[in-house]
Amino acid sequence: MPPDDEAIAEQVFVALADHTRRAILAALAARGPATATDLADRLPITRQAIAKHLALLAEVGLVTAEPGERRRVRYRLRSAPMQVAQQFLAALARDWDGPLDALRDHLDRRAPGPTTPREPRTP
Repeated sequence: MPPDDEAIAEQVFVALADHTRRAILAALAARGPATATDLADRLPITRQAIAKHLALLAEVGLVTAEPGERRRVRYRLRSAPMQVAQQFLAALARDWDGPLDALRDHLDRRAPGPTTPREPRTP
């Protein structure tokens, strides 16, 4: 994965680490573009706090600001950074799958096979 993509993935993971930002993204995904005021009406945080979180999400590229009517800014989801993060996770999973499969195969080879019951000894 190119270094730029790793940096994007890292920024996405940092943004998603906060439960408020995840709630904002979930609200935008569920209902489409919204203003900070709209989001504050839906979530249990202030409009000012939402605006700060939206600024970080915009900086990462997860949302984009669109001018609306009466100078209101609406925020819309952007999927490109999330796709980069998903590709990072997929590559990481592929890197783990091979060694984990090899370990499982090795342990399976070393495990004793099914045992047959022994016959009782006669004195």
